[in-house]
Amino acid sequence: QVQLVESGGGLVQPGGSLRLSCAASGFTLGTYVMSWSWYRQAPGKECELVARITSAGGSTNYGDTVKGRFTISRDNAKNTAYLQMNSLKPEDTAVYYCNALSGALDDYWGQGTQVTVSS
Repeated sequence: QVQLVESGGGLVQPGGSLRLSCAASGFTLGTYVMSWSWYRQAPGKECELVARITSAGGSTNYGDTVKGRFTISRDNAKNTAYLQMNSLKPEDTAVYYCNALSGALDDYWGQGTQVTVSS
């Protein structure tokens, strides 16, 4: 059974940084993560894509609101993805979810981690 476990959320002041991690386990032999994504959902708002990265080649794309401040990366050997968040703003406050898309096009989701940006 595939599981995604997120960590690294918390409370940070505006202008600060956080690094989220998402570790996948349970992939059977021959299966793999094709791409990793981070989404977020703030209270009363729709879920939005924050960033995505492909496992092969490392191509990335970002939501307009985080470009230049957030960086997504992955470690294929560890089956782990990261989201480095710099210059955080109060509007970045949300629950952040990790998503892994397998080569068989199965979607897996983490449980979510709260990020709160406040002074």
